[in-house]
Amino acid sequence: MADFPEDIYTEPKGLDVDTLKNLGPLSGMAGIWEGVRGLDVKPKADGPRKQAYVERIELQPIDPQTNGPQVYYGLRYHTHVTKPEQVKTYHDQVGYWLWEPATETVIHTLTIPRAQVVMASGKASADARSFELVATKGAESNGICSAPFLLHAFDTVEFRIKVTVHDDGTWSYDEDTVMRIRGQEELFHHTDRNTLHKVGEATPNPLALQAKG
Repeated sequence: MADFPEDIYTEPKGLDVDTLKNLGPLSGMAGIWEGVRGLDVKPKADGPRKQAYVERIELQPIDPQTNGPQVYYGLRYHTHVTKPEQVKTYHDQVGYWLWEPATETVIHTLTIPRAQVVMASGKASADARSFELVATKGAESNGICSAPFLLHAFDTVEFRIKVTVHDDGTWSYDEDTVMRIRGQEELFHHTDRNTLHKVGEATPNPLALQAKG
């Protein structure tokens, strides 16, 4: 168990409400982004299959979030993915990227409309340009929850994501979703990677806008 304070109710005083100034290693990810050279390696009946994809990710700052004395700064995001030159949704995902300065912890939550939710976490310094987060099935925190069919057929046992913020203003990710697929002895590594280019700036969180007004 982490070393938590005895007072679990009192919120910190003098909290900086400008989320964009307090995102630590997430600072280079705020805004609206597009990636046109994504690569997905997915499972099919005849074996792994590669699929190119394009995506748009919007990451907008939220007001600081407190659990009593605990403080998170974060980004709410929506990811929309299609195959090149197609309209049909290939992948859709929503969630939060969170940064806890006091413990130098990054948390990534994701929800997808295939009835699955994941929470991954990892350590990173405030000025880190690269970090990796992990979620494991069965963990009490930083876990994976899937609907019955996915448990039956495509059981996710681990999820990893590595993020790197580049000097040219882009950022990239490499994901590895490890699955136990029905009828296969070996675990399958469902991988995704892309590099994102900024197409729009982030909108300051509501409390920051109010303070500036």
